[in-house]
Amino acid sequence: MTHRNPVTSRRSLLAAGGLALTAVTLGLSGCAQEDALAQQAKAGDNKNYVAGDGSVTEFAAGDRKSAIQVNGTLFNGTTVAPADFQGGVTVLNFWFAACAPCRVEAPILEELHQEFKDQGVQFYGVNLRDEKATAEAFEKTFNLTYPSFDDKDGGVLLAVSGLVPPGAVPTTLVLDKQGRVASRVLGEVQKGTLKALIAAAVAE
Repeated sequence: MTHRNPVTSRRSLLAAGGLALTAVTLGLSGCAQEDALAQQAKAGDNKNYVAGDGSVTEFAAGDRKSAIQVNGTLFNGTTVAPADFQGGVTVLNFWFAACAPCRVEAPILEELHQEFKDQGVQFYGVNLRDEKATAEAFEKTFNLTYPSFDDKDGGVLLAVSGLVPPGAVPTTLVLDKQGRVASRVLGEVQKGTLKALIAAAVAE
């Protein structure tokens, strides 16, 4: 019995910013269960894990669930409501300061924030653990100019329950102009991949 091993071809697709991955991934990534993902990749069991990229899931427009209902407060004191996710594309990145992959991807997220902000794309971090001083030190270290939610109470995480597994940090969601989840990256993002996912949502 022959098992397909799609890892190599998927790695090239993601490196090119390809948008061909559609199956729902079952793995966690980044700081959560890196060893389990490595085993999954070696097994070649078709769960969309690509070493070094994070697993990507896209949702066709007709298959997307209702707009997410996020009510939360940013570290700067600003409150955010569901209406704030309507009319433009939004990127939500779940992170905390001690997460190594979060540190690697932070400059990439800021670069893409700068690249897409004139197209109406808004970026929000969602910090799950840190006190304000720790989060602000992280943002200063990596020159992040987009704001983050103080989500120690788990309110934002609860609003995306079923899409962001607890403990799967980092995770990045791209929301369409109606506030629905258009795509998800579990684990560390690659710039070309996330750029392609954002561009696809902007073009809709």
